[in-house]
Amino acid sequence: MSSAGAGRAKRRRHWPWAVAALCLIALLAIAAAALWAQDHFFTAYPVAGAETRRVTITPGSSAGQILRQLEESDVLADARLARLYLVYRLGDPPLHAGEYAFEGSATGPEVLAKLIAGRVLTHKVTIIEGLTLEETAEHLASSGFGDRQAFLDAMRTPALIFDLDPAADDLEGYLFPDTYAFARGTGEEEIVATLVRTFRQRWEEDVEPLLEEQRSRGIRVGPLVGSRELVILASIVEKEAGDTAERPLVAAVYANRLTRGIALYADPTIIFALKRSGNWDGNLRRADLQLDSPYNTYRYPGLPPGPIASPGLASLLAAAAPADEPFLYFVSRNDGTHVFARTLTEHNRNVQRWQRRYWRERWAEERKAKAASPRGQD
Repeated sequence: MSSAGAGRAKRRRHWPWAVAALCLIALLAIAAAALWAQDHFFTAYPVAGAETRRVTITPGSSAGQILRQLEESDVLADARLARLYLVYRLGDPPLHAGEYAFEGSATGPEVLAKLIAGRVLTHKVTIIEGLTLEETAEHLASSGFGDRQAFLDAMRTPALIFDLDPAADDLEGYLFPDTYAFARGTGEEEIVATLVRTFRQRWEEDVEPLLEEQRSRGIRVGPLVGSRELVILASIVEKEAGDTAERPLVAAVYANRLTRGIALYADPTIIFALKRSGNWDGNLRRADLQLDSPYNTYRYPGLPPGPIASPGLASLLAAAAPADEPFLYFVSRNDGTHVFARTLTEHNRNVQRWQRRYWRERWAEERKAKAASPRGQD
């Protein structure tokens, strides 16, 4: 064999080893890259201290856009690795839009798990007892949860409560007072539906069982014939009684008046009518008692046409089970509590003591204090 042929034969014998060596190097490189990627992706992204980063994902964003946004916000170390993991390890599930808070360090899988589950940041808002429909819409809008008119439009549609109150013209009285948590961007209709859903839940869990108990004992709240009338009564109780312990007593007064056909003489119903007409300035005057409105319970006997505010659970329960007392009157002690009376004579004495005399004495003390002050002596 010639020397050239011997060289070719020798190279052919070494070729498989060279190929094997190259393959081994490639495999080692791939393994090293995989180990680096795994370490890079599964290691928590380094963040100084307990820094919180808030990221808002816009609805309609693609997965790629979302992951790049997270990388740019220092939440993910590598958007491309996250995309590979999302597709080939998790099966490419959808990522939810919304506002997210990432506190401290988090691994890639932890970040993706939050977006897949849609664990968005929520903000609390408290609806206090006794707000009207318009006041509730204003409070939600001013708290940054949506547009006031959009809230009003949703609240003036009674479909959500129609089965419980077929006579309802709107959702007045059914926007349950509570503390809620909503994600930014939650629609006005969804928020209103949540308030009504909470009312229905409290009604079914607390009010209805009490009514069943009352019915089983043969007890009926005056001429109340259904849930609508009970909610109307509860809304009046809510506006009249500041002390929770007194609400069954206030409910008893109105239930007794309804039974006897006595007008309710409830100032809050007139105030509600003035608010609805845009004429409420914060002061109830004697002339307002002559207002020609079906909500004027001084002129029109019986319950007003509808609820005048959103009653809380305590007022609903008081309306469902008023105290077993013969009271027909009550007057304020000017400290959030009331004095109750069975007869008009007794009531007039209470008015003399807790209104006329109380205010005369208070005004006299204020004049005396003013006169004794250095400024009053100038």
